Amino acid sequence: MGTPDFALFSLDALVKSGEDVVGVVTQPDKPKGRGLTLTPPPVKAYAIEHGIEVYQPTTLKDGAFLETLQALDPEMIVVVAYGKILPKYVLDYPKYGCINIHGSLLPKYRGAAPMQRAIMDGEKVSGVTSMYMAEGLDTGDMLIKEEVEISEDDNFETVHDKLGEAGARVILLTVEAAKSGTLKPEKQDDSLSTYAAKIEKAECLVDFSMDAHTIHNHIRGLSPFPLAFTYLPNGKMLKIVRAHFESAKDTGEYGKVIRADKNGIAVAAKDGLVVIEVATPEGKKAQSAGDLVNGRQISVGDLLGK
Repeated sequence: MGTPDFALFSLDALVKSGEDVVGVVTQPDKPKGRGLTLTPPPVKAYAIEHGIEVYQPTTLKDGAFLETLQALDPEMIVVVAYGKILPKYVLDYPKYGCINIHGSLLPKYRGAAPMQRAIMDGEKVSGVTSMYMAEGLDTGDMLIKEEVEISEDDNFETVHDKLGEAGARVILLTVEAAKSGTLKPEKQDDSLSTYAAKIEKAECLVDFSMDAHTIHNHIRGLSPFPLAFTYLPNGKMLKIVRAHFESAKDTGEYGKVIRADKNGIAVAAKDGLVVIEVATPEGKKAQSAGDLVNGRQISVGDLLGK
């Protein structure tokens, strides 16, 4: 049971290891792009390509999926970023349980956006956890973990892929341990838990009165999606794809462009500069700092975010 690209890592590992994947359950197709073309989730496309039956229930509530579940009769259900709450009748059905791959070192970062939040918080290490699913939100007993380093240059995309690969390794270890009866479930310490809430659009607006390093973490945690943004003096949005920070004192008015050339657009922030390397002006494609300056879209002295 899974939907986005993150779930593909684990599904692909299970298929290639020779496990008998009796079916894939994923979210319904959704309209995408300007033409609102109905598009299948990545997991569905992979399953069809590999001849695996696909199920896309609109709801699991009130036993809606029970008949299909009984027909599939799975011994284990692996859940990776499925996107729906599993009711008790699903959780209780398989002999070896419902096992989830979560993109954090639980109990930290329970919730919908663990990878983005870890980067935005400036964490140096994250990882994945396999766990037995319970009725609470990411509260089940932990099984196997793998740590993954987060470098200063990592963004959401690179961390997503690193954790996806780690999740694939962890699910194979977890399945083998379940078969051999050697899993050692560990209760989560709720007092150590943190919550990684879904990213809201309002959070993506850059506040240049914040510390420059904090802003840098914010930008990379939101790149390449949904992207941090600010506003140009003409009121148009500028989405920031890549930036770095420079420590500095007395940078001047927060949000003011104090340097602009092919090496970056340096914007004043608390205790430093946020140097924009690549950004996307409203209605246009991503551009380098040099192109933004040459196109006279940003100049020294401009005040961003107002």
